[in-house]
Amino acid sequence: MIKFLKIILFPVIPAYALVVAIRNWLFEIKILKEKRVNAVIISVGNLTVGGSGKTPLVIYLLNLLKWYGLKPGVLSRGYGRKSRGYKLVSDGKEILTSVDQCGDEIYQTVSECHIPGAVCENRVKGAEKFLSETDVNVIVLDDAYQHRRIYRNLNVLVCEQKFLLSRNFLVKNLFPTGNLREPFTSVKRADVVIINRKFSVDKEIPQDLRKYFENKKIFKANYKALSLVDIKRKIDHEIKEFKGQKSLVVSGIADPSSLINVLDQNGLNTGNRMIFIDHKNYSNKEIQAIRKKFYNTNSHSVITTQKDAVKLVGFSKEFDDIDIFYLKIKMEMSDEGSFNKFILDKLNLN
Repeated sequence: MIKFLKIILFPVIPAYALVVAIRNWLFEIKILKEKRVNAVIISVGNLTVGGSGKTPLVIYLLNLLKWYGLKPGVLSRGYGRKSRGYKLVSDGKEILTSVDQCGDEIYQTVSECHIPGAVCENRVKGAEKFLSETDVNVIVLDDAYQHRRIYRNLNVLVCEQKFLLSRNFLVKNLFPTGNLREPFTSVKRADVVIINRKFSVDKEIPQDLRKYFENKKIFKANYKALSLVDIKRKIDHEIKEFKGQKSLVVSGIADPSSLINVLDQNGLNTGNRMIFIDHKNYSNKEIQAIRKKFYNTNSHSVITTQKDAVKLVGFSKEFDDIDIFYLKIKMEMSDEGSFNKFILDKLNLN
């Protein structure tokens, strides 16, 4: 059905492309202008709808900035949240709102990095308010490649390798038929490009796309699976402990294939799955469905993503008789030293 709808909507692409082109052109000729705020701004974003690995990269950058003695914070739109306007998510010491009021990605980020964070649809107003309430001096914008009204000192573009390699007409095309928010020509705005292979082997950029990446600073990234964490007890377990066990995989992210692949690579039985839409807001209905499938399939445990875990932990009471774990990962750079130096040099922080 979805495939059919995408084909039906194909004639809409030229109109969508025209709107995007006009908007970008207005910024380029300075009719639409960027506004500066009183902080160093790093934007992390992508060209596609979800699944490229923005949040792991944001976490990487925040930890790097903390390591060098800076005071970083994260500002996000808060996609999927049940609120609007500006909200201070964390002051760096404690989390001040619930996951449903701020969104799963920023909740995960501030929980892991222990830094200030805020959400706001308007990044300029959000940044100004955020700076007035905290002592941050560097703001990392999560998912802001298309939000051009705020001036950024560094524009970081993340591209998923799997997407670049795809030959699927219904994927590698502009929205609403494909997954592209902007055409590949928009790569030119990036100061640096990160090609995220996740858990896959490294591949070269396809020949037909190389022209868009010419003269760009490019780094390769991948994910490393660290452990499986008990979401109720906060205890880390080695992944090998689960080898051969039958688990129920629960996912509400854009592309769960990476999760399933790495679990398969480590010898887990992932035949039982419940795949929900991206940024799934779980209710008691879904929790009961998970419980039912868990027992009907005689699964040993439930395994999910860290992004899902920040929401599922709110149902710990309902899962009191079920062991549920999330896969803890981190992003690694193929040339970490050069990447870190590039970032710090670009920001004049070295």
